[in-house]
Amino acid sequence: MKNQYTEDSIRSLDWKEHIRLRPGMYIGKMGNGSSPDDGIYVLLKEVIDNSIDEYVMGNGKTIEISIKNNSVSVRDFGRGIPLGKVVDVVSKINTGAKYDSKVFKKSVGLNGVGSKAVNALSSYFKIKSIRDGQSKLVEFAKGSITNEEEIQDNSGRKGTSVSFIPDKEMFGTYRFIDDYVEKMLWNYCYLNTGLSIIYNGKKFYSENGLFDLLEQNTDAELLYPIIHLKDSDIEVAITHCKNQYSEQYYSFVNGQHTVQGGTHQGAFRQAVVKVVREFYNKSYEAADVRQAINAAISIKVIEPIFESQTKTKLGSTEIEPNGITIQTFVHDFLKKNLDNYLHKNPVTAEILQKKIQQAEHERKAMAGVKKLARERAKKANLHNKKLRDCRIHYNDVKKEERFESTLFITEGDSASGSITKTRNINTQAVFSLRGKPLNSYGLTKKVVYENEEFNLLQSALNIEQGIDDLRYNKIVIATDADVDGMHIRLLLITFFLQFFPELVKEGHVYILETPLFRVRNKKETIYCYTNLERIEAINKLGKSPEITRFKGLGEISPNEFKYFIGENMRLDPVIVGSDSKIEDILKYFMGKNTPERQEFIINNLKIEEDLDREHEKTIN
Repeated sequence: MKNQYTEDSIRSLDWKEHIRLRPGMYIGKMGNGSSPDDGIYVLLKEVIDNSIDEYVMGNGKTIEISIKNNSVSVRDFGRGIPLGKVVDVVSKINTGAKYDSKVFKKSVGLNGVGSKAVNALSSYFKIKSIRDGQSKLVEFAKGSITNEEEIQDNSGRKGTSVSFIPDKEMFGTYRFIDDYVEKMLWNYCYLNTGLSIIYNGKKFYSENGLFDLLEQNTDAELLYPIIHLKDSDIEVAITHCKNQYSEQYYSFVNGQHTVQGGTHQGAFRQAVVKVVREFYNKSYEAADVRQAINAAISIKVIEPIFESQTKTKLGSTEIEPNGITIQTFVHDFLKKNLDNYLHKNPVTAEILQKKIQQAEHERKAMAGVKKLARERAKKANLHNKKLRDCRIHYNDVKKEERFESTLFITEGDSASGSITKTRNINTQAVFSLRGKPLNSYGLTKKVVYENEEFNLLQSALNIEQGIDDLRYNKIVIATDADVDGMHIRLLLITFFLQFFPELVKEGHVYILETPLFRVRNKKETIYCYTNLERIEAINKLGKSPEITRFKGLGEISPNEFKYFIGENMRLDPVIVGSDSKIEDILKYFMGKNTPERQEFIINNLKIEEDLDREHEKTIN
């Protein structure tokens, strides 16, 4: 008999086996570090969270972090883990101090899970606790103890030190991107004023919390000074911007950045509209009140319920078990504090009202254009030759694969055809451009509806009302690496930064890397993305391998293309640096042809003859 169900069929997994077998249950998705929600950043966050909880409880004002060659170390100066429990807290599931809300009333970390997940998913993991003049050190590999020292005398500063290297068996070839790490660390500082974080020698510190967050992260010109309101369990910062159309929110619960929002963000959006309507005694449209708003909200909740283990979206409806609703809590706070602020600051109140009236005027003026565009988009959705859709989307919240949902934006029929034939039809969609898109720099949002291509792209992404219902987690620009391809990339990035900057800021936009060379002999084929990789491949394959240089995506056959958009797909995230302003970037690259830009192009231009010369040189 085949497949007999006997006692031998029943198997019990120990804690580390279960985590390694089902990592998604503990850290969301794996990834290679190219996306800010990839697993390696969750591992880092879980370790830091424990140090933050110590700070919140009044212990240790500094956290030292280092990441070098994918080796991570985090050192805090809190109380230190009780020495007899050092092994247990990192290797016994559901062991921790955060179950008793009196000790860690509103903690950040995963109760009894976080550090265990880091340990199990790391090829190397070391923990050392210094407490009461003594220390305990334990080392692990993939969750198993490799070295355990006896308790020793130690006169060093008390606290806990954790070092780990994410396991390549689990994460493949990965890298930590500094911009993502730094953004995470800044958020910790904004939410914990007075905390110092030292990362690879660089200091992160905030005195003014969410005020600093908005000030540092808002690119457009502010219409009025940032409104900063704070109480013991809630903090908000609010402003509106010039030349911006979308809403931008930064929301947090117990120090956790809820990138997908949740009940607290929804409550805030509603409460702002309600308070503003009551203040002006006008029944303004909600969209007009919130147009171009930039805001941040942080609340503390006892025993919060999140929609997933990675805590990116709050599901709780109450501030504490059997307490008042989050909706009521947020509204009551804003009703009192925002209303008071507007009464005390009449200039700000006047500017805000004018902004709302302007948004109302623009909305009415565009109503006809929007209606026609929607009708066109509706028709196109039935017969949209530009879009080859997939089955699973990012807004399918119950689907495990939703994080893998990807839209490739391609140029021309040949590249589009290659991707369409080889894509994963479950999670990969293709949107085909007709030549170069319009340069949208300096244009109004009207162009999004009047330009058929932009309108269809907006419709495909489902972002007309904001990115809450975004249909694809990754938006990948797949163009040739030639002059025309680079220009198309710039035009598309301009479109996103101009009208939907949150897509870029939240880490959804990427550039597809495709190989420049194929090096092969009769036994092996190696695809090379850089000149250095090509040289290494030639050395590996030995005498006179066949070398092909790809000049465009259309030259790569569908049979080969499947390797470049599969598991080992290489993506370069589009990141706006913390020291860069979107308006300045767009003006520089897409504005009038300034001498500075001409000089930049000349200094960085490599023409085809140069590349061919380099190619010959390295071969010979």
